Parts: sequence; structure tokens; C-alpha cells
Amino acid sequence: LLLVALQLAGAASAAGLPVVINTWAFRKAAETAWRVLQLGGSELDAVERGCGQCEIDQCDGSVGYGGSPDESGETTLDAMIMDGNSMEVGAVADLRRVKNAIGVARKVIEYTKHTLLVGESASLFAVRMGFPYEDLTTQNSLSLYSKWLNQSCQPNYWKNVVPDSSKSCGPYKRPEKVTCKEEETTSQRSVHNHDTIGMVVIGASGTVASGTSTNGAIHKIPGRVGDSPIAGAGSYADSTAGGAAATGDGDIMMRFLPSYQAVEYMRMGTDPTVACQKVISRIQKYAPRFFGAVICANTTGSYGAACNKIPGFTQFHFMVSSPLLGQPTEQVVDCI
Repeated sequence: LLLVALQLAGAASAAGLPVVINTWAFRKAAETAWRVLQLGGSELDAVERGCGQCEIDQCDGSVGYGGSPDESGETTLDAMIMDGNSMEVGAVADLRRVKNAIGVARKVIEYTKHTLLVGESASLFAVRMGFPYEDLTTQNSLSLYSKWLNQSCQPNYWKNVVPDSSKSCGPYKRPEKVTCKEEETTSQRSVHNHDTIGMVVIGASGTVASGTSTNGAIHKIPGRVGDSPIAGAGSYADSTAGGAAATGDGDIMMRFLPSYQAVEYMRMGTDPTVACQKVISRIQKYAPRFFGAVICANTTGSYGAACNKIPGFTQFHFMVSSPLLGQPTEQVVDCI
């Protein structure tokens, strides 16, 4: 089984269990992962190749090179991959000038005793592993950056600074006297200003693998790392229980480790749909207007999804594929 959420993609397992994936731009990634499984590849292989396909195709501009420039105009990448048998995780964050982020994350598992590498050092590691340096900037990302600068750098992620971050590009500094203002909501920024491809694959023997890849929040402060490369936040895999993946406002969602929590609910016997809903409800108590969704799958092949209802985001679309269906089929859940 392969499970995927909004701006998340997935594939299915050769075992005949279903697979969940996102629509349009992410369909090819799901098909790629599915094909890997059909040809005898492992669950980790499927996650790596499926997410890697999205990186190549720049899925929705939210994955891979040429999208989501930060405040300095640079595109950086975050990715992780997790083996639910060994509980090993490989991840990279703030990766620069290397396109195949999920591939580098896989190498962290295979060739180091570490879990997460970041920034320039992650890029140097990637080169040692044989990945080429490549420019992640495109005309599209330059255009996004230029338009943002012309709008006085709106929206951005600063607060309680001078000059007023809602009217100026800065440079910002801490004021002598801090007057805290209510934090701007994600929906005010943009419902679709950042997203992720996330996959959960469950094989014939119940082996679970998961992974994510993203270029992060658009116009983020350089150095920002969201939920995607963090195990338990962006995704989580445990072959004794199941897997989950999350998408949306990573700065909020990562504080609750939603993917880990969803898997723990399923371990206790909770239905995957209910597990997803319980995770969303926990976050709602603290951030009622957050943008986000979670997809869950257990080792028996049951799956579900849930999302938080806000203006402009009332339903969550995802895809399911299995040998019985023959091709990815779109499904929809109403947000809660």
C-alpha cells in the first residue's frame, strides 16, 4: 500500500495492497513508485524513485528545483526517507545546489551513522556520494522572487521586528521594546504557498517505508527547516503498525509530530481515518486556522485521510491505486 496526501504522492505495492497518491502533477510519481514495486524493487526503492520523479518534474512547483525561493531568492531542498523495519532515517535539510534531495537522504542511511545533515555540509556530502552540483534557480523562481520584492516582501515570516515587516523588506532587527502582535494565520499568507510530496508504502510482507521531499515554504527566512525532513513530523514508518505522512504549514504541524502520533493511534487499533482525524483535532486546539492534512495507512492495507477546514480549503483530494483498480483513482475527504 502506498498512501499520499494533498501535494503528497504515493504508489502501490506489488502485494496487491492499495496505494494512495495525489492528483495530476503527482500521478507520474505514483506510477513510478508502483512500477518499481512491480519490478521487484523494495519499499524504500519505491519511495526514493517516486519522490525523485516529483523532484525531476518539479511537482506543482512545491517539490524540487525552481520553486519556493527563500528571502534571498535561493531554492533549497528538504527530504527524508524512513525504513519501518530497522527504524533508520536518512534526511537532508536546507540542501543547496543538488537536485535529488531524496536520493541524498537515502545515502545518509546507507553510508553514515547519522540521521540528518543540513546546509552546505549536506551539499558537500552529496558531492562525495556522486551527486552533481546544479543550479536550482530557474526563470520561474526568479520571477516569483522579483514579484515578491516588488510587493514590499509580502507576505513574509517575520514578527515583532523593526521596521514593520508587514510594510517593508527590512533588513529587520529586534526592537528595543517588544510589542507582541497576533501571529498572521497561514490562510492569510496563502493556502498553497508550500507543500510536499510524501509517500507511505506497505509491501506484501507488511514492510513499511515512507519519505518526503519539498522545497519548503516560499519566501521563508534562509535557514528555515520545516516538518518534511523531521521523522515523526513529515512522515513516519513502523512495520509493526503502519505509516503516515503530513502536508501543510510545517512550522505549526511539526510541533505536534503528527505522523508519529497517527502511527501510534493505529498501533492501538484505531482506524486509519479516525487516527488522521484525531491528529488534526489535536492541532486545531492550538492553531484552529492552520492549513494541513494527514494521510494514514496500517499494515493490513486500510487507509484514511483528514484535513483542517479553513477558507479556500474544505476538501482534501488524494489518489488510491491498487492492482485491482488498475490505475490511480482520485478520492476526496471533507475537512473537519
